[in-house]
Amino acid sequence: MAEKHFKYVILGGGVAAGYAAREFAKQGVQPGELAIISKEAVAPYERPALSKAYLFPEGAARLPGFHTCVGSGGERLLPEWYKEKGIELILSTEIVTADLASKTLTSAAGEVFKYHILIIATGSSVIKLTDFKVQGADAKNILYLREIDDADKLVEAIKEKKGGKVVIVGGGYIGLELSAVMLLNKLDVTMVYPEPWCMPRLFTADIAAFYEGYYANKGVKIIKGTLAVGFESHANGEVKVVKLKDGRELEADIVVVGVGARPLKNLFKGQLEEDKGGIKTDAFFRTSVPDVYTVGDVATFPMKMYGDIRRVEHVDHSRKSAEQAVKAIKASEVGEAIEEYDYLPYFYSRSFDLSWQFYGDNVGDAVIFGDSSPESEKPKFGFYWIKDGKVVGVFLESGTPEENKAIAKVAKLQPPAESLEQLANEGLGFASKI
Repeated sequence: MAEKHFKYVILGGGVAAGYAAREFAKQGVQPGELAIISKEAVAPYERPALSKAYLFPEGAARLPGFHTCVGSGGERLLPEWYKEKGIELILSTEIVTADLASKTLTSAAGEVFKYHILIIATGSSVIKLTDFKVQGADAKNILYLREIDDADKLVEAIKEKKGGKVVIVGGGYIGLELSAVMLLNKLDVTMVYPEPWCMPRLFTADIAAFYEGYYANKGVKIIKGTLAVGFESHANGEVKVVKLKDGRELEADIVVVGVGARPLKNLFKGQLEEDKGGIKTDAFFRTSVPDVYTVGDVATFPMKMYGDIRRVEHVDHSRKSAEQAVKAIKASEVGEAIEEYDYLPYFYSRSFDLSWQFYGDNVGDAVIFGDSSPESEKPKFGFYWIKDGKVVGVFLESGTPEENKAIAKVAKLQPPAESLEQLANEGLGFASKI
C-alpha cells in the first residue's frame, strides 16, 4: 500500500479531535495538511450525549444532531465541513503500531501514515469485567458505554426487554446517568456499587445522600458496599442473574457496567514519558518527544492553579486541551508564544430534573448550604470546600447560568472565608459578591 503523508495527524476521533480540527481551521490549515484517524465509523461527536439524550424513550438524540462542536454552543461540524476545509477523515481505521522515531503510524489493514506533527487524542477505553475474569461476564446483554456502537447495542436491548430488569454495576457518572435514563424507559432499575456512597471521588457523604434519596424516591433500588462477582445465563447466552459478593442474587435482563476507564496509551509504551497513569506533557501539551502532543484523557499536565500535575477525564478538559495544543503548534511555527494552560477543573451532570456543576478542588473542609432534602419539590443546594482559609471548590445543584458563573469565579479566585459557619449562612450570597 502507498504511504499517506500529512503535516498534521490527530490520532483518535473523539471529542478532542473535533475541537482540535476546529482550532486548526480557525488558525489556518491548508487542504491536505490535516488528517484525523479514528477507529470509529463516524465523524467526531459529543460523547456525553450517549448516556443522556441518546437513550431517551422519546425525542432521542441521533447523529448528525450532536457532532462536535455543539456541546459548547459552537458550530456542528458535519462530515461535509471536514471536506470543505480539506481535512481528511480516515474512519474505521485502527492504528496498531506507532513508531515515533520514524513518525510512522500503521493500521491493522497495513496502511502506513506519515506525519510531521502528531496529536494523540486516543481517549480512554472502558474497564470490562472480563478483564478480571469475572465468572459469566461474557454473557449477552452485559453492556458497556463508551462509543456510539455501545449506545446502539443498549438501545436495542432496551427495545427487546421492555419492562424488564436492569442492573447497573457502578455508582459513578455512568451508573447515575444510566439509572435515570433506564427508569425513563420504564425498566426496573437496581444500581450496585462497592463504595459507601455514590460518586465518592467527588461527592461528600451529604451530597451523595441527596442523590441516593432522590433516586430511591424515583424508584431506583440501590445496593451499596458490595460487588458483582459472577453472572448466570439463559440457554440462549443472555444474562439472567447477577451474583453479588454479599451472597445476594439479582434477576437481570440487561446489565450495564460502568466501573471506570483506562487511558489508551499502549501504542506509545516506552516511547513517551509517563506520569500518574497518563502521558506526561507540559503546559502546551508537548510530550517528551518533539512534534508529539497529547490531549484529553491521556494527558498528564501541569495544573497551574494548584502547582501540581494531574490527569483529568472530562469532556471540558478534552475540548480545551485540544484547542490549547493546536494554538501551541501554530504559534511555534511562527515563533510566537502563547499563555500556559491554566485549567479550572469543571464537572457536571444532568439526570431526571436535576443538574449540578462543580468547579475547583474538593479538598479540605466542606460545608453545605440550601435545601438538600430529596423530598423537596425543587431542591437547590450547594457545597463549599475550604483549605488554608480559602474557598477552593464549589458544588451547586439546580443553579441558574448566572449562579453557575458565580461559583466558577469563586473556585478560580479562591477568596478567603472567615469560617464554615459564614459560608453556610451566606450560601450563594457569598459567591454572588465575589
